Amino acid sequence: MARRLNSFQNADELQQQSASVALASTQGEVGLKPLLGWREWVQLPELDISFLESKIDTGARSSSLDADPIEEFRRQKQRWIRFSVFAEADLSMAGQIVEARLVGFRDVRSSTGHLTHRPVIQTLVRIGSKQWPIELTLTNRRPMGFRMLLGRSAIEQRFHVDASRSFLAGTRTDCHRFG
Repeated sequence: MARRLNSFQNADELQQQSASVALASTQGEVGLKPLLGWREWVQLPELDISFLESKIDTGARSSSLDADPIEEFRRQKQRWIRFSVFAEADLSMAGQIVEARLVGFRDVRSSTGHLTHRPVIQTLVRIGSKQWPIELTLTNRRPMGFRMLLGRSAIEQRFHVDASRSFLAGTRTDCHRFG
C-alpha cells in the first residue's frame, strides 16, 4: 500500500504509523504485529550479551550465532557447551566466553548447499521490549557480515519484516534501556 506524505506529516509520524502492520490471519481475525527491518539490534540476556547486530533472514529456517571455539562438556550429568562470542565486529578484541545447556545437534544446509552438523542451545532473545525463547545453532560466522542470523522460526507469529528498512525496533542505545 503506497502512502503519500502530507505536508503536515513528518517522517517520524509515518514511521510510527508503519511500526505496526495489520494482517488478516487464517481465521479472518486482524492482528497487529510490530515491524522489523532486515537488520536489528538484539539482546541475549541469558548469555549476558547486551547488544548484537543481527540479520533478520526470513529465507533461513533456523537462527545461528557466531561461536568459536566450541567445546562440549558435562555438568551434573547434563551436556553443556562452552563457546566464545564476538558481539563486536572488531575480532581483534577478546571474545566473551559463554556456557549454555546443549539441546542437541541439527543438520543445517547453507545457502550454497553445504551441510553442517551444528550444536543447538535454547536461550532468550529480546528485540525492543519483546522477549521470548529461541533455539540457536552455533557455528563460525566470521566470514559472514553478521554475528547472528535470526531465522523465520524465531520471528514467525511475532513480527512482520520490511526488507527495505533497518533498526525499526530501536537503536543500540535502546537495547540498554530495556536491559
